Amino acid sequence: MSRAEHPPRSRDLSRRYDRNFRADDAYRATLPDMQNKDASLIQGANVPIQHVGISGFRLPMLVVTRDGKPVPLECTVTGSVSLAADRKGINMSRIMRTFYEFKDRVLSHELLEEVLIRYKKDLDCSRARILVEFRYPILQKSLRSGLEGWQYYRAVLEGTIDDLDRLRRYVHFDFVYSSACPCSAELTEHAREERATYGIPHSQRSKARVVAEVAPGRHLFVEDMKELCLAGLQTETQVMVKREDEQAFAELNAANPIFVEDAARSFAAALMAEDRVGDFRIVASHQESLHSHDAVSVLTEGPTFAQE
Repeated sequence: MSRAEHPPRSRDLSRRYDRNFRADDAYRATLPDMQNKDASLIQGANVPIQHVGISGFRLPMLVVTRDGKPVPLECTVTGSVSLAADRKGINMSRIMRTFYEFKDRVLSHELLEEVLIRYKKDLDCSRARILVEFRYPILQKSLRSGLEGWQYYRAVLEGTIDDLDRLRRYVHFDFVYSSACPCSAELTEHAREERATYGIPHSQRSKARVVAEVAPGRHLFVEDMKELCLAGLQTETQVMVKREDEQAFAELNAANPIFVEDAARSFAAALMAEDRVGDFRIVASHQESLHSHDAVSVLTEGPTFAQE
């Protein structure tokens, strides 16, 4: 292409970042908005989307405790809303900006309900969902020595709101425990009795990931979830130990040999006995020391999780 064939430039474009430029209302009004284009520009199937939003933005927050003394923690937030078939997209930054308006408040399910109602207004959606994840410290006493150490629990507060403005609340909680294999224990005893041969039964670090719906009008704190899980299964991993604690832990495992199916049912029994808990889901995973794979069990109660 010859010089004459090049289209003339209407002006020279600057390649320098102007730190002094400020956008006023008139300038902002001229900015293009691709997400709010009309439905004729939708790519792909013209169908609604159940969840669209932002996952994993972090900020420090005060998290409500059972005794009413908030603790400052780093939180990771996922916020999403529904998108109608006739809309191209949402204002993604609004998910974060709206949540940030509540950043100095104490995190609780009541706070999430306020944010969800604002999401429906600010993003003009029919449904919304928020999950706030954090690591929650609880002081744990050793089994026999009197030592204490901080156990950190992965927990999530979740809130949802539907088309009819019905609000639902959930607590997610990870409980890490030791699972001593009943089969291995029996085989070890068989070798001892039949052949006078010493053996060590195998056990493994295991995890239950529990999601419990909070019953209407009730409260369920992270401390409550820890106690419910501990009521289901006593062999929680330890923080600070001396030799007498290690011996006690071995005895505790011997008193509670458990398969992954037993673990899921034990946790379920504790949750079903608690009137603050509605529907729930339990995913138990035993990270086998005998095998190179894990043993898993999923147990759900109630229609909320019935399809899982």
